[in-house]
Amino acid sequence: MVITSLENKKVKEVIKLHNKKYRDLTNTFIVETQHLVEEAEKYGIVKELFIVEDDFVDRNDTYFVTKEIMKKMSTMESPSNVLAVCEKSNSKDIIGDKILLLDEIQDPGNLGTIIRSSVAFGVTTIILSKDTVDLYNPKTIRASEGMFCHINIISMDLEEAIKIIKDKGIIVYGTNVVNGTDIKDLKDINSFALIMGNEGNGVKKHIQKLCDDNLYIPMNNNVESLNVGIACSILLYELRSKNG
Repeated sequence: MVITSLENKKVKEVIKLHNKKYRDLTNTFIVETQHLVEEAEKYGIVKELFIVEDDFVDRNDTYFVTKEIMKKMSTMESPSNVLAVCEKSNSKDIIGDKILLLDEIQDPGNLGTIIRSSVAFGVTTIILSKDTVDLYNPKTIRASEGMFCHINIISMDLEEAIKIIKDKGIIVYGTNVVNGTDIKDLKDINSFALIMGNEGNGVKKHIQKLCDDNLYIPMNNNVESLNVGIACSILLYELRSKNG
Protein backbone atom coordinates (compact mmCIF):
# COMPACT_ATOMS: atom_id res chain seq x y z
CA MET A 1 0.00 0.00 0.00
CA VAL A 2 1.28 3.46 -0.95
CA ILE A 3 0.54 6.49 1.26
CA THR A 4 -0.91 9.25 -0.92
CA SER A 5 -2.54 11.59 1.62
CA LEU A 6 -0.96 14.37 3.68
CA GLU A 7 -3.62 13.62 6.28
CA ASN A 8 -2.02 10.24 6.98
CA LYS A 9 -1.00 10.02 10.65
CA LYS A 10 2.52 8.75 9.88
CA VAL A 11 3.13 11.54 7.40
CA LYS A 12 2.00 14.18 9.89
CA GLU A 13 4.31 12.75 12.57
CA VAL A 14 7.32 12.92 10.25
CA ILE A 15 6.57 16.52 9.26
CA LYS A 16 6.40 17.49 12.94
CA LEU A 17 9.97 16.22 13.34
CA HIS A 18 11.16 19.23 11.33
CA ASN A 19 10.79 21.07 14.66
CA LYS A 20 13.18 20.61 17.60
CA LYS A 21 10.32 20.70 20.11
CA TYR A 22 8.74 17.57 18.62
CA ARG A 23 12.12 15.84 18.23
CA ASP A 24 12.71 16.39 21.95
CA LEU A 25 9.21 15.23 22.83
CA THR A 26 9.45 11.97 20.87
CA ASN A 27 13.20 11.35 21.26
CA THR A 28 13.36 10.77 17.49
CA PHE A 29 14.73 12.58 14.45
CA ILE A 30 14.87 12.42 10.64
CA VAL A 31 17.68 11.00 8.52
CA GLU A 32 17.63 11.40 4.73
CA THR A 33 19.58 10.09 1.71
CA GLN A 34 20.62 6.51 1.06
CA HIS A 35 24.09 6.90 2.57
CA LEU A 36 22.92 8.43 5.86
CA VAL A 37 20.08 5.93 6.25
CA GLU A 38 22.54 3.07 5.70
CA GLU A 39 24.83 4.51 8.40
CA ALA A 40 21.87 4.77 10.80
CA GLU A 41 20.87 1.18 10.04
CA LYS A 42 24.39 -0.06 10.86
CA TYR A 43 23.92 1.31 14.37
CA GLY A 44 20.40 -0.04 14.79
CA ILE A 45 18.71 3.33 15.38
CA VAL A 46 16.18 3.24 12.49
CA LYS A 47 12.59 2.95 13.76
CA GLU A 48 10.66 3.51 10.54
CA LEU A 49 11.62 3.73 6.89
CA PHE A 50 9.78 5.71 4.21
CA ILE A 51 10.50 4.86 0.57
CA VAL A 52 9.23 6.41 -2.67
CA GLU A 53 6.81 3.92 -4.19
CA ASP A 54 8.92 2.80 -7.16
CA ASP A 55 11.77 1.56 -4.93
CA PHE A 56 11.65 -1.87 -3.31
CA VAL A 57 12.79 -2.73 0.22
CA ASP A 58 11.75 -5.88 2.08
CA ARG A 59 11.25 -4.67 5.66
CA ASN A 60 8.33 -4.87 8.08
CA ASP A 61 8.73 -1.26 9.25
CA THR A 62 8.72 0.26 5.75
CA TYR A 63 6.09 2.67 4.42
CA PHE A 64 5.78 3.49 0.74
CA VAL A 65 4.88 7.05 -0.26
CA THR A 66 4.45 9.05 -3.45
CA LYS A 67 7.12 11.52 -4.58
CA GLU A 68 4.73 14.35 -3.65
CA ILE A 69 4.37 13.04 -0.09
CA MET A 70 8.14 12.54 0.24
CA LYS A 71 8.67 16.14 -0.85
CA LYS A 72 6.42 17.32 2.01
CA MET A 73 8.10 15.04 4.54
CA SER A 74 11.62 15.96 3.47
CA THR A 75 13.73 18.82 4.85
CA MET A 76 15.73 18.98 1.61
CA GLU A 77 15.13 21.13 -1.48
CA SER A 78 15.72 18.06 -3.66
CA PRO A 79 14.34 15.14 -1.62
CA SER A 80 15.94 11.72 -1.61
CA ASN A 81 13.88 8.60 -2.30
CA VAL A 82 14.43 7.39 1.25
CA LEU A 83 13.81 8.87 4.69
CA ALA A 84 14.15 7.25 8.11
CA VAL A 85 12.82 8.11 11.55
CA CYS A 86 15.56 7.28 14.04
CA GLU A 87 15.99 7.07 17.80
CA LYS A 88 18.19 9.60 19.58
CA SER A 89 21.17 8.46 21.62
CA ASN A 90 20.61 8.33 25.39
CA SER A 91 24.31 8.55 26.29
CA LYS A 92 25.11 10.85 29.22
CA ASP A 93 28.66 9.73 30.07
CA ILE A 94 31.98 11.35 29.20
CA ILE A 95 33.89 8.54 27.48
CA GLY A 96 37.64 8.43 26.85
CA ASP A 97 40.34 11.05 27.29
CA LYS A 98 40.20 13.04 24.04
CA ILE A 99 37.28 15.36 24.56
CA LEU A 100 35.84 18.28 22.62
CA LEU A 101 33.55 20.82 24.31
CA LEU A 102 31.44 23.18 22.20
CA ASP A 103 30.34 26.49 23.69
CA GLU A 104 27.27 27.92 21.92
CA ILE A 105 28.00 26.80 18.36
CA GLN A 106 25.04 28.14 16.39
CA ASP A 107 25.44 27.02 12.79
CA PRO A 108 24.28 23.45 12.11
CA GLY A 109 26.70 23.14 9.20
CA ASN A 110 29.61 24.04 11.49
CA LEU A 111 28.50 21.46 14.03
CA GLY A 112 28.27 18.78 11.35
CA THR A 113 31.77 19.63 10.08
CA ILE A 114 33.15 19.51 13.63
CA ILE A 115 31.61 16.09 14.21
CA ARG A 116 33.27 14.74 11.03
CA SER A 117 36.65 16.14 12.06
CA SER A 118 36.26 14.78 15.58
CA VAL A 119 35.79 11.26 14.26
CA ALA A 120 38.68 11.71 11.81
CA PHE A 121 41.10 12.84 14.52
CA GLY A 122 40.23 10.46 17.34
CA VAL A 123 37.99 12.46 19.66
CA THR A 124 36.19 10.11 22.04
CA THR A 125 33.42 12.41 23.35
CA ILE A 126 31.87 15.66 22.13
CA ILE A 127 30.09 17.72 24.80
CA LEU A 128 27.53 20.25 23.57
CA SER A 129 26.61 23.21 25.75
CA LYS A 130 22.88 23.63 26.38
CA ASP A 131 22.83 26.66 24.04
CA THR A 132 24.58 24.91 21.13
CA VAL A 133 22.50 24.17 18.02
CA ASP A 134 20.52 20.92 18.12
CA LEU A 135 22.59 17.87 17.21
CA TYR A 136 19.51 16.44 15.48
CA ASN A 137 18.87 19.46 13.29
CA PRO A 138 18.55 17.94 9.77
CA LYS A 139 21.31 20.23 8.45
CA THR A 140 23.68 19.05 11.20
CA ILE A 141 22.90 15.41 10.44
CA ARG A 142 23.59 15.91 6.72
CA ALA A 143 26.76 17.96 7.29
CA SER A 144 28.13 15.24 9.57
CA GLU A 145 27.92 12.75 6.65
CA GLY A 146 26.67 10.11 9.07
CA MET A 147 29.59 10.51 11.50
CA PHE A 148 27.19 11.41 14.33
CA CYS A 149 26.68 7.63 14.61
CA HIS A 150 30.41 7.00 15.14
CA ILE A 151 31.11 9.08 18.24
CA ASN A 152 29.77 9.66 21.75
CA ILE A 153 27.94 13.02 21.78
CA ILE A 154 26.27 14.38 24.91
CA SER A 155 24.67 17.65 26.01
CA MET A 156 25.41 19.09 29.45
CA ASP A 157 26.43 22.20 31.38
CA LEU A 158 30.04 22.97 30.43
CA GLU A 159 31.10 24.03 33.93
CA GLU A 160 29.90 20.69 35.28
CA ALA A 161 31.63 18.87 32.42
CA ILE A 162 34.94 20.67 33.02
CA LYS A 163 34.89 19.70 36.70
CA ILE A 164 34.40 16.02 35.78
CA ILE A 165 37.16 16.23 33.16
CA LYS A 166 39.63 17.85 35.57
CA ASP A 167 38.84 15.20 38.18
CA LYS A 168 40.03 12.67 35.58
CA GLY A 169 43.36 14.50 35.40
CA ILE A 170 42.80 15.75 31.85
CA ILE A 171 44.17 19.16 30.82
CA VAL A 172 41.51 21.57 29.56
CA TYR A 173 42.51 23.86 26.67
CA GLY A 174 40.55 26.91 25.63
CA THR A 175 41.07 28.91 22.43
CA ASN A 176 42.31 32.50 22.60
CA VAL A 177 44.44 34.36 20.04
CA VAL A 178 45.50 37.01 22.60
CA ASN A 179 46.88 35.02 25.52
CA GLY A 180 47.17 31.60 23.93
CA THR A 181 49.97 29.13 23.36
CA ASP A 182 50.94 28.50 19.74
CA ILE A 183 49.60 25.01 19.01
CA LYS A 184 52.94 24.20 17.35
CA ASP A 185 54.75 24.81 20.67
CA LEU A 186 52.61 22.36 22.61
CA LYS A 187 54.56 19.38 23.96
CA ASP A 188 53.57 15.72 23.66
CA ILE A 189 50.30 14.94 25.43
CA ASN A 190 48.44 11.73 26.26
CA SER A 191 45.00 13.26 26.74
CA PHE A 192 43.20 16.56 26.22
CA ALA A 193 39.94 18.46 26.44
CA LEU A 194 39.53 21.28 23.90
CA ILE A 195 36.88 23.99 24.08
CA MET A 196 35.70 25.71 20.90
CA GLY A 197 33.49 28.78 21.17
CA ASN A 198 30.69 30.62 19.44
CA GLU A 199 31.21 31.72 15.82
CA GLY A 200 31.09 35.42 16.70
CA ASN A 201 32.11 35.66 20.34
CA GLY A 202 34.41 32.71 20.99
CA VAL A 203 34.53 30.92 24.34
CA LYS A 204 32.59 32.67 27.11
CA LYS A 205 34.83 34.46 29.63
CA HIS A 206 33.62 32.47 32.65
CA ILE A 207 34.34 29.23 30.78
CA GLN A 208 37.75 30.48 29.64
CA LYS A 209 38.72 31.13 33.25
CA LEU A 210 38.28 27.41 33.98
CA CYS A 211 40.81 26.39 31.32
CA ASP A 212 44.34 25.27 32.21
CA ASP A 213 45.77 26.90 29.07
CA ASN A 214 44.64 28.55 25.84
CA LEU A 215 45.71 27.62 22.31
CA TYR A 216 45.84 29.56 19.08
CA ILE A 217 46.69 28.92 15.43
CA PRO A 218 49.38 31.22 14.00
CA MET A 219 48.33 32.67 10.65
CA ASN A 220 48.70 35.59 8.25
CA ASN A 221 47.99 38.93 9.95
CA ASN A 222 45.64 39.89 7.12
CA VAL A 223 43.25 37.15 8.26
CA GLU A 224 41.31 38.09 11.39
CA SER A 225 39.86 34.67 12.14
CA LEU A 226 39.00 31.24 10.76
CA ASN A 227 35.63 29.55 10.51
CA VAL A 228 35.12 27.60 13.74
CA GLY A 229 34.80 24.29 11.87
CA ILE A 230 38.12 24.84 10.08
CA ALA A 231 39.88 26.06 13.24
CA CYS A 232 38.60 23.08 15.20
CA SER A 233 39.81 20.68 12.51
CA ILE A 234 43.32 22.17 12.53
CA LEU A 235 43.58 22.08 16.33
CA LEU A 236 42.34 18.50 16.55
CA TYR A 237 44.81 17.41 13.88
CA GLU A 238 47.68 19.08 15.76
CA LEU A 239 46.59 17.63 19.10
CA ARG A 240 46.45 14.15 17.62
CA SER A 241 49.93 14.56 16.13
CA LYS A 242 51.27 15.35 19.63
CA ASN A 243 49.66 12.27 21.13
CA GLY A 244 52.73 10.01 21.22
